[in-house]
Amino acid sequence: MPHSKRNRSDGGGGGGGDGCRSIVLPRRLLLSIFIVSPFLFLLARGGVHSQISKDSEAERDFATNQTTNWRERLAVQNLKSVLTKEVTDSISISRSQLDLWSFDILGRHHASSSWKTSGLNDTEQDITSLKDPLQTGSSADWNSIQFKAENPIGGELAATEEEANGADGNLLTDTPTKVFRRVSRFLLSHHSAMRKPRELRQEKRAMELVQQDEEALVKLENAAIERSKAVDSAVLGKYSIWRRDNENENTDIKVRFMRDQIIMARVFSVIAKSKNKLDLYQELLNRIKESQRAVGEANADSDLHHSSPDKTKAMGQVLSKARQELYDCKVITQRLRGMLQSADEQVRSLKKQSTFLSQLAAKTIPNGIHCLSMRLTIDYYLLPPEQRKFPRSENLENPNLYHYALFSDNVLAASVVVNSTIMNAMEPEKHVFHLVTDKLNFGAMNMWFLLNPPGKATIHVENVDDFKWLNSSYCPVLRQLESAAMKEYYFTSDHRSTLSAGSSNLKYRNPKYLSMLNHLRFYLPQVYPKLDKILFLDDDIVVQKDLTALWSVDLNGNVNGAVETCGESFHRFDKYLNFSNPHIAQNFDPNACGWAYGMNIFDLKAWKKKDITGIYHRWQNMNEDRVLWKLGTLPPGLLTFYKLTHPLVKSWHVLGLGYSPSIDRSEIENAAVIHYNGNMKPWLDLAMTKYRSYWTKYIKYDHPYIRGCKLTE
Repeated sequence: MPHSKRNRSDGGGGGGGDGCRSIVLPRRLLLSIFIVSPFLFLLARGGVHSQISKDSEAERDFATNQTTNWRERLAVQNLKSVLTKEVTDSISISRSQLDLWSFDILGRHHASSSWKTSGLNDTEQDITSLKDPLQTGSSADWNSIQFKAENPIGGELAATEEEANGADGNLLTDTPTKVFRRVSRFLLSHHSAMRKPRELRQEKRAMELVQQDEEALVKLENAAIERSKAVDSAVLGKYSIWRRDNENENTDIKVRFMRDQIIMARVFSVIAKSKNKLDLYQELLNRIKESQRAVGEANADSDLHHSSPDKTKAMGQVLSKARQELYDCKVITQRLRGMLQSADEQVRSLKKQSTFLSQLAAKTIPNGIHCLSMRLTIDYYLLPPEQRKFPRSENLENPNLYHYALFSDNVLAASVVVNSTIMNAMEPEKHVFHLVTDKLNFGAMNMWFLLNPPGKATIHVENVDDFKWLNSSYCPVLRQLESAAMKEYYFTSDHRSTLSAGSSNLKYRNPKYLSMLNHLRFYLPQVYPKLDKILFLDDDIVVQKDLTALWSVDLNGNVNGAVETCGESFHRFDKYLNFSNPHIAQNFDPNACGWAYGMNIFDLKAWKKKDITGIYHRWQNMNEDRVLWKLGTLPPGLLTFYKLTHPLVKSWHVLGLGYSPSIDRSEIENAAVIHYNGNMKPWLDLAMTKYRSYWTKYIKYDHPYIRGCKLTE
């Protein structure tokens, strides 16, 4: 027989035959695996369910396969060299043990840890629940090929001859069904093992994405917070950086529509009159009046009169009629342009009027303060002369004490400056206040502080008119005020009968620019000849901390200690001075930083040494025609103390409470002195409410004089 002959030829011979067989058999084994494995894999993927019910048919197939696949059996016989004994024992299953093909049964019959499964998903369970395609009935068992599963990723085929033999030494074989199960098991174990790292990577990536989303959300929230902080809370009216249409619950669409109708009706009325369409002209005028009455002062649709829908409809009908009879694009454009120019001129006029009125309100003494001054003055002159004197007059010229200079004609404002300074002073008894006022308020100022002495501090009130040395022959400002040209400039120049026409000159005719109280700051050594240092204070400031540390500041040889006010491009010399004049351009830097009056520490010894008053006189004489600067005391101060000013820390003096609504609250509360410079003084109705409480807390509103003059918070 060919079969036995082939066996004899393979088994005979010497070592050369064994060597040839050892080479040929592995090749045949690999060829068999490569042929069978794809077929088995396709069966697993396609879900092949072949059912052969009868044991005789399985035996017949077995016999046929045993005859036709002798090469495969021969290859299996030689697998003894690559399978261990334990593996062949574990995979040898008798016919009686075969049942429906599932991994559950396989796990019960084989206790080896190599066959334990975990983490099977639904797809794997579907594969493992397939029925065994072959119900074999042969008494002979087949060797099975098992792949090592302890390491699912790198499982290898056993490689020793002993491992391929059973316990009795007989050659074990296996059916294709079992091979199919083993290969499927191997593939599933690979899939299960690879799935876990992939799931871990997916979970890690999901966590990273969630974290990135959270970080992005935090960034958006922080950006929204910063953006909301940038919005000025003091701006009047509603303002939303998010939704403009939600600013006002009451919309004004109808109001604006009716006003647009009125504008177009006015245009058509002019055209109708020019074309002698008198009936249409009269009808348009009537509708304009009706719509104007319906709109009135409404700013929102809810404010409109209940008849406004009817008026809108009637106006629309008239405008439609006018459009049919009078529409001319060129003419309408010209009329609208003329109306726009007229409205623009009206707006400019109203702005001038507003400026005039605000200037007037800022420089006018309120009735309550005027009442207070008059009552105090009357009571002062009713006092006997011996009761008009202040105590501790010996401290007035003591250079070892803390001296303040305050020049004011406002009794209430001066009282706030003195009270706030004393209430925040560590040693009030060492503080001395030098008040100078005019003749009109001299009695009131004395009477107030006689009735309300500043504790243990020293105070003294003087009348500027009593300084006989301050005359026109010595002071350039007084001499200029007495000239005819200055009188013309301050009192009659461009003085119109209308408010808008005279608004530009009102600030030049401000009484403080004509008062020597404003210019007295340039004569401090003359007023206080025996003092070494003095702190100058304006009457529109509030002291919030002890100021004695200012006397210890080293001015580095300078005369003036002040807080600088220049920003990136604001409050520099070119804002106050005329640099087109050669006297200014040749002697000063236009980008030099400005500084503020209001709280200044002056070294009077250095003042005298550098002749500061003489420098002031020289520049004041050169500005007789107002060609160097227009008005005020700050421009001549910048010139006089140029390169003689020592910058102080900004927290000593915070400015802008009289004009800026956007000063930070913490900046105000941390300041030693806050300054209401500007038109919105705290004693006026123009004052900003958010800043007024810092000033009013130093006023005793239950005082009989204040209550009698109806001064309230």
